[in-house]
Amino acid sequence: MSNPFDRPSGPSGPDGPQRPGGPGGPGAQRPAATASRRPGALVITSIVLVVGFMLLSGFASFWTERLWFGSVGYREVFTTLLLTRIGLFLVFAGLMAATVAITMAMAYRFRPVLWPGMPGMPDDGMDRYRELLAPRMGWVIGGAAAVLGLFAGASATGQWRTYSLWRHSQSFGTEDPYFNKDVGFYVFELPFWHYIVDYVMALAVVGLMATILMNYLFGGIRLSARPGERLTSAAQIQVSALLAMFVIAKAVDYWLDRFDLVTNSGSIFTGMGYTDEKAVLPAKEILAGIAIVCALLFLANIWRRTWLLPSVGVALFALSAIILGLIVPTVVQAIRVNPNVPDREGPYIKANIDATRAAYQLDQIDVRNVGGTAVAGDGRLEALDGMTAGIPLVDPQIVSEIFEQQQQVRAYYSVPNVLDVDRYEVDGTDRAVVLGVRELDQSGLAENDQNWSNLHTAYTHGNGVIAAFANQRPEDDSSQETGIQWAEGAEVGQDTLSSLSGDDGYETRVYFGEQSPSYSIVGLDPDGGPVEFDLPRGDRSEEDVATTYDGEAGVPIGNLFNQLLYAVRFSEPNLLLSSRVHENSKILYDRNPRQMVEKVAPWLTVDSDPYPAVIDGRIQWILDGYTVTDKYPLSQRESLETMTDDALQENNGFQTLPTDEINYLRNSVKATVDAYDGTVELYEWDTEDPILKAWEAVFPDVVQPKDAIPDALAEHLRYPEDLFKAQRYQFQRYHETSASAWFEGSSRWEVPSDPQLTSRLQPPYRLFTDTGQGEEWSLTSVYVPRDKENNLAAYMAVNSDATSDDYGRISVLELPNEPTGGPLQIANTFSTNEDVSQALLPYTTGDADRVPGNLLTVPIGDDFIYVQPVYTRREGESNFPILRFVLVSYEGRVGIDETLRGAIEDALTSSPSDGSEETQEEPTEEPTEQPSEEPAEQPTETPGENPTPGGDASVGELLQQAEDKFAEADEAQQAGDTVRWAQLMEEGRDLVDQAVRLLE
Repeated sequence: MSNPFDRPSGPSGPDGPQRPGGPGGPGAQRPAATASRRPGALVITSIVLVVGFMLLSGFASFWTERLWFGSVGYREVFTTLLLTRIGLFLVFAGLMAATVAITMAMAYRFRPVLWPGMPGMPDDGMDRYRELLAPRMGWVIGGAAAVLGLFAGASATGQWRTYSLWRHSQSFGTEDPYFNKDVGFYVFELPFWHYIVDYVMALAVVGLMATILMNYLFGGIRLSARPGERLTSAAQIQVSALLAMFVIAKAVDYWLDRFDLVTNSGSIFTGMGYTDEKAVLPAKEILAGIAIVCALLFLANIWRRTWLLPSVGVALFALSAIILGLIVPTVVQAIRVNPNVPDREGPYIKANIDATRAAYQLDQIDVRNVGGTAVAGDGRLEALDGMTAGIPLVDPQIVSEIFEQQQQVRAYYSVPNVLDVDRYEVDGTDRAVVLGVRELDQSGLAENDQNWSNLHTAYTHGNGVIAAFANQRPEDDSSQETGIQWAEGAEVGQDTLSSLSGDDGYETRVYFGEQSPSYSIVGLDPDGGPVEFDLPRGDRSEEDVATTYDGEAGVPIGNLFNQLLYAVRFSEPNLLLSSRVHENSKILYDRNPRQMVEKVAPWLTVDSDPYPAVIDGRIQWILDGYTVTDKYPLSQRESLETMTDDALQENNGFQTLPTDEINYLRNSVKATVDAYDGTVELYEWDTEDPILKAWEAVFPDVVQPKDAIPDALAEHLRYPEDLFKAQRYQFQRYHETSASAWFEGSSRWEVPSDPQLTSRLQPPYRLFTDTGQGEEWSLTSVYVPRDKENNLAAYMAVNSDATSDDYGRISVLELPNEPTGGPLQIANTFSTNEDVSQALLPYTTGDADRVPGNLLTVPIGDDFIYVQPVYTRREGESNFPILRFVLVSYEGRVGIDETLRGAIEDALTSSPSDGSEETQEEPTEEPTEQPSEEPAEQPTETPGENPTPGGDASVGELLQQAEDKFAEADEAQQAGDTVRWAQLMEEGRDLVDQAVRLLE
């Protein structure tokens, strides 16, 4: 049978239909293509090499990822992810490819016998395309189906989370008040049903486009024909069926959209509102019914050759969508709601309040009113001293510089900019400790030493932790000292944490940390010695110590195949050529603890602050994992980054999907990463969380049960900061349970600005506090009234002791509506107080500067005390802040001294200061006499160069001597003699203290 697209007017040949005139006709003879126009061998070779390298890179990335998961013991996670994605790809790619192929094949198969361009038929200009495609239609259909299938399959692989939760959905045991659906329906099932409906609509649209294109190309659709003849019967059937398919899917979409009303964000709150229930909800139900009618009309059009009824149906559908979907809700909102919002929206606001408090566990917060009753009695100094003994005076941000200067004996080690706070039991007493890991900082190497061998085979790891007691008291907790009291350091006697780990101390090598190199090659060469530099223990020797990693983690790269793959992955030929890579070599990479947990548990949102702890002779990174969703019905949706922002928060990089906005948050998992061998352990924490249960069904045996947590680890687990910050953010508005009060906002709170950085919020602090249930290890914060930061509104603290039955109990102490100084007002009082200014004057003149520490708010009975350490720092890179004084504000009185006890005593003996002369005299009688009898005389004997103690010349000489000591200390530090440097700095401080006493 002849091809219907062969032209009868032209002769045929062995190659098919020819143009008129045949091969010998005018213009038919074409010169043969010359060899020079063919692609050369070099071009072909180049294309093959490029394609081959791209395939090799893709395979290297895939295979090395598989090897990494196997090296940390979580290959089943990789396999589950891979199989789930492959399954989704095949199913959805196959459906799309089949739809495209079937629609195109049917359009081609039922093309008209009479086509445009035949004798008596008008030419539509498509003839040359038909001649080109007709002999190759199999390839054309297959290619189009494959390309569109690839796009659809790639899109579907990104839905593995949605699919997995739908496949293993759980019940929350709570129903929404509007549709009486379990919360699990909205969290687990509805998102995937939405995707399925959207996918079906995409199938209909793509199939419709393919049908129209093929029919137009082969004459099934003729735009220039008379009305009624523009579509062939076959084309009309295909188009009508696909339009009916689309409209049916749209009807289902409208029906599912009804349920989204309880999770959509409105202008005031998240969830169903008055307009939604009275106007939008009925509109979606009516539009779903109209869509079904339109679909039936399109199906009827298969048998009736008229587009009148479908056209009327579509017009009615569009008009209804505009009127019911846009105009009616706008009118209802303007006429019924806006003039009387509190009454109309009241019940819906109440539902939002209840759901938000449940989703963030705010309904479990214990709120108690306090009346501002201070500690009374003759022994209140002793009482206050005992209550405040554990207050941290060591600021984790400021003392980072001290850690760097006094404890970093090599330039290629560093600690974080903000240190962590933990607690350890020392001699039967819980002690707060500020600590940081001494991590490798390769930027500290000399520039000419930063070669591949050094960066990736020699300098491979950090070493140990540096720690200081937060309350600046020694190990015996006897009394507060003026200098840093080390709990773990490089000097003799600075080994409290090591002693807690036993006679052998703890494993100090840190191969897995927040600042670890991108990759390191480790392993002992069988023909040589160790080549990895390590820090000598117990001394400050400059002699190099070598070591070799022998942990379980790491991928062996002793064979050429693995070396090639990693050379491609890291674009580094030395992995193939260097003698440092041998048969025993392993490669360590992807070593950041947070990144590791996110990879082995990709369904978790990991807290932005991993913290180290010395546990059973090992340094363990402890991380908190959250399960989140933005589909909890009626709960207030907010950006997690916004909720956790404060003055100490750096880029958190939360991996929350599909959006940063969430309205449900649970600390469902506790995780650890061994700093030496990279062992990752995940432990169940919130045993009631349905989202965690669903993921445990997806990845069985990945999360260990809660009772598997070792006791030694439980002592260092704490309430996570990001969860606490999200809760305090929501509670500042949702402490109100009345809809009218919530809407009016008259009692709304807010987190105060940080006194040292007013553009950011004050961060929460970890300390021992007593909010009425006894002293607890807590995470604390404060509230101020909205737009009134000078006053204190409430104090929030959460029990952070994981070994306590009350762990996670949040207590809020609400103050009466009376003026009570807030953090900003207290900070201003400190900065303007005359006694404080006079005391700091000798330390803040010349090249010295004042560095205020954290302003801590601590509950004392039913009252509050403010405590702030004050550091001073001289100019120069080698100078670090030194704690000079402690400021206290209590009962409206300000006290200052070198110790917290002395500052409290100074505040108790002072009068409320308003700047008058009378209030300035009382503190200078008692607090200055007592210290001036012993400290003022004793230092004058030691220097031996103060002929007239108390005279102006003596003060000047003392300050000059101190300046000389500081200069000598700088020289000692530059020479690398850190011991002499520390001694000279201490001598200089003593001389300045003597000068201060002489001024009193």
